[in-house]
Amino acid sequence: MVEIHTQKLWGDRWLEYHIRQRPVFACILGFTETALVPGISAAGLTAADRLRTAIADAEVLTYGFAPFSPLPSLGGGISPAVLTHGILSRLAVSIWLLNAGLPLVPSVPVVNLGGRSPACVSTGQALSGGMVRLLWQQGWRWGELLAPRGAYLILSECVVGGTTTAQAVLTALGYGAEGMVSSSHRHGNAAQKTALVRLGLRHLRSDATPWEVVAAVGDPMQVVVTAMALAASHHSGVLLAGGSQMVAVYALARAWAAAEGWPWHPQRMAIATTPWVIHDPAAAVVTLAQLCHCPPLLSGRYGLHGATSPELAAYAAGYVKEGVGLGSALVLAAGYAQWSERQLLSVLEGSIHRHQYQMTQAGKS
Repeated sequence: MVEIHTQKLWGDRWLEYHIRQRPVFACILGFTETALVPGISAAGLTAADRLRTAIADAEVLTYGFAPFSPLPSLGGGISPAVLTHGILSRLAVSIWLLNAGLPLVPSVPVVNLGGRSPACVSTGQALSGGMVRLLWQQGWRWGELLAPRGAYLILSECVVGGTTTAQAVLTALGYGAEGMVSSSHRHGNAAQKTALVRLGLRHLRSDATPWEVVAAVGDPMQVVVTAMALAASHHSGVLLAGGSQMVAVYALARAWAAAEGWPWHPQRMAIATTPWVIHDPAAAVVTLAQLCHCPPLLSGRYGLHGATSPELAAYAAGYVKEGVGLGSALVLAAGYAQWSERQLLSVLEGSIHRHQYQMTQAGKS
């Protein structure tokens, strides 16, 4: 079952129109030097790990395992890319990978958008204005290209440190997001995020435009996904796949459309995240979505409490929580495939076992 946590009537209409149809899935790969700050993210135990997280996740989305860039060590659980791939491959959903600005060259085929990795959010100078405009143009183009390829378009992300840039952008847009965004850390790290955000915003004008906001404290994924969502909304439904990061994307979409007078179709949008983000005691993403006037916030009603693998049990215990479109994959499992908890566990545990076997075989070759 798909749960609707905000905008119930809107959510019912969105699901009625879209959930029984097959979408196309796009994952926008990005980076921010914020990820190199010690302790800022659990998506890799070291800064060197976090440099390669998106590269490894892209391999997993392509092959089901990471033959060239092994997944980074985590404090608990396994990369959500393994779980997302398991669901999407079973449902025959096509996957597109777009490189919005990675620090290293991906080892799998991706659409290169010409972006660059931004500076840490604390600098207040994350991206140049020219880079923001380039990424915007590319995002708009690819939103128009991909929207007709499925019944609707899922836009997901892989950005280590992205919840910190999400908080920064939301704060700059006037939303009180402090202590509300989720985290890959089991118990959150709100104070560390807020300290970096305050440093980054200290010189930003209160009347800064969306272009200036994202250039100061944003990341490439935010620009690309915002443009893709606005463009795709003219042609199809859009499911923003993520928690705090997609709340920030939607807030940017509203701000940009209002500032520039662009027509768009917010009624065609929804946001999907995981139950572990919804129920994260160290965050308040449902309240944040309401504060930002977001479209329906959806999740698949799964707990994974019957999981036998330690990797899945870690999710139920609050590790990792979200990323690489996992929330949208669970919504597909619940609404499109209508899997029971037992069926989902079978798919996910099979995906984990295949990943581990393939990694073992790759190590022998």
